[in-house]
Amino acid sequence: MVAAGRPIQTRSTIRRVVLWCLDMVVTVLRYAVQRIPTYRRHRQQGPAEPPDFERDLPGDPATLQRPNEGIGPLYHRSYWVFVTDESLNGEELISYILKEPNQVTPTEMASFETLSGEPARDLNVGDELIVRLPGPWNGPVRVIERTPTSFRFATLRGHMEAGEIEFRTSTDARGFLEFRIESWARSGDPLFHLLYGRFVIGRELQQHMWAQFCRRVAAVSGGVRMSNTASTTHRLDPDQ
Repeated sequence: MVAAGRPIQTRSTIRRVVLWCLDMVVTVLRYAVQRIPTYRRHRQQGPAEPPDFERDLPGDPATLQRPNEGIGPLYHRSYWVFVTDESLNGEELISYILKEPNQVTPTEMASFETLSGEPARDLNVGDELIVRLPGPWNGPVRVIERTPTSFRFATLRGHMEAGEIEFRTSTDARGFLEFRIESWARSGDPLFHLLYGRFVIGRELQQHMWAQFCRRVAAVSGGVRMSNTASTTHRLDPDQ
C-alpha cells in the first residue's frame, strides 16, 4: 500500500510544480509591467515581540496551522504607507476593507473568497475564507481578531505559510494616518520552503502584492499619499 501510494504522491507534486510555473509566468509578466516602487528599510534594531502563538483563538483549533507546525525560519514582515488629509479615518478605513476586501486587493495576484467560492464580504471574527493565489497553493485563513482599527488572520491547514497577519491603522505624531500590514510566518510545507527560500522572485511577488494593497488602501482613504510603500523583513532562527 505504501509503495502504491508513492507514484500518486509524486504525480501530485509534479502537477503542483507545473501549475506553479505556468501561473508564475503570467504573474511575473504582470509584475514586470505593474511593479510598485517600495522603500525597503533595513533597521538596525531587531523585530518587535511576536504574538503568543500558543494562545487560544476563535474557532476549531485543530484546523489552525500555527508557526510551530511550519518549516524553516520565522519571518517578520511589515509593509506600511502614510496618508494625510484623508476622507476616511482609521476606523472607517478598516470597516471599508472588511466590508469587501477585494476592493483594495490586486485581484490579478490574489482574491478573497468564502469557502463556497463567493467574494468575501462583511468579515467578522470566526469567518473562514480562501485567499486565491497564483500557482498550486491557496491560502485558507480565519479572522481571529477585530478591533475598531485592526483585524487579524490566522492560517489554516493547507496554507503555504504557517502564522498570522494583521492589518491596522494608527495616527502618528505628525497627524498622518498610517496603514500597516504585519505578518509573522514560516513556510507551510517543504515545497514552498524550497521555492520561497531559493528563488528571489517568490519573495518579490509577495512584497509586490502587499505593496499594491497598501497603495490601494491609501487611494480609497481619499487622502494624499506621503510616500511609496515601505517595508521591512526580519528573518529569525527556527527555534526563536
